[in-house]
Amino acid sequence: MTKVTAQMSVSLDGFYTGPRDTRNPKEMSGWMRGPEAPGFFRITRWAVDAMGWRERMGFAGGEQSINSEIIEETFAAAGAYVMGRRMFDAGEVPWGEEPPFHAPVFVVTHRTRDVLERQGGTSFTFVTEGLERAVELARDAAGSKDVAVAGGGELLRQVLSAGLLDQLELHIAPVLLGDGQRLFDPSLGLGADDGIELVPTRVVEAPEVTHIRYTVTGRSKLVLDDRGASGDLVGPAQPE
Repeated sequence: MTKVTAQMSVSLDGFYTGPRDTRNPKEMSGWMRGPEAPGFFRITRWAVDAMGWRERMGFAGGEQSINSEIIEETFAAAGAYVMGRRMFDAGEVPWGEEPPFHAPVFVVTHRTRDVLERQGGTSFTFVTEGLERAVELARDAAGSKDVAVAGGGELLRQVLSAGLLDQLELHIAPVLLGDGQRLFDPSLGLGADDGIELVPTRVVEAPEVTHIRYTVTGRSKLVLDDRGASGDLVGPAQPE
């Protein structure tokens, strides 16, 4: 059964890039010189050093490690991708003529553009009918494989908030950035009495990063836990 999956590198304090780049989208090809890049490259250092990523990008070298195996596994599982327009604008030039996806990519956007065909089996289709339509098209294209949310963080939050995400894998880098774009923020639309529940299904530890995979089980109401309480006590007793 086709799953909708996502994976994201984050800092220990929850940021996936540095502060947001506010330039015009037409200038995003210079993204690596903007404020988001330093934080992004710190938390993705584990991937840049991995042989699986470097081979996918057409680079030599890299380490054959558990990190590399996870990258290879992630690419192999995806039959199609969904992506935000900012992610595409930032990546179009750096990815070059053979982007790393090697599968159809559906870009959620308000700006129309003809389908962009690249080498290696990657195509970019620009979907203006909304997120749900992009996921639907990606499901059709993925066959028996998964639909992977390729970023950025804003689109991932939209997919999660809409209840479309089945699996989330976080790659947690041991660094505190202190500022930047936080992966989970109020745009998830959660109230004071509800949350999105996740069940951890795999934890892989490495010196550079900890990989945690979750199954997303959906929204649920938050309730006061008064197990073991007596009288009006509704939480753990505090030491005197």
